[in-house]
Amino acid sequence: MKRTLILVRHGKSSWEEQGLPDGARPLAARGLRDAPLMGGRLVREGVRPDLILSSPACRALSTASIIAEVLGYRPEEIVTDARLYGSDVETLLEVMAELGDAFRCVMLFGHDPEFTDLAHRFSGRITRMPTCAVARFTFDAPSWSAAVSQTPVTAVLDYPKKGK
Repeated sequence: MKRTLILVRHGKSSWEEQGLPDGARPLAARGLRDAPLMGGRLVREGVRPDLILSSPACRALSTASIIAEVLGYRPEEIVTDARLYGSDVETLLEVMAELGDAFRCVMLFGHDPEFTDLAHRFSGRITRMPTCAVARFTFDAPSWSAAVSQTPVTAVLDYPKKGK
């Protein structure tokens, strides 16, 4: 059974407002431009997520909302999970293993370095996820808990400046 995991690093964040807590930092103009661009690329690839999980940080949730709208996924259906903020690979694998098996395509929106670390674990070719990067992995697994210990059948990385 095919399962697709899509990791999306948040868009470029703004540092204009000094003193904002890290979780409250919004997207910068580049982040607001790159998110719909990447959403459009996912539409062209035929991506249709069954579930979108996001870090509660403003920049991640904003990126998730923008891409969700482009994909025709209702932003109000995005689920936030605090474990996607400031975590590590093992925690991300736990989140993945807990996914309901009815979900075939799941998108996670979060941060570096943990998203790069997880992407690298699944594919040694992925060593860096720039802002708004999308890493897509397809597993041939009966469940998400089985997928966490497998090597993906496919691994694809895309990011805003790729193809320019």
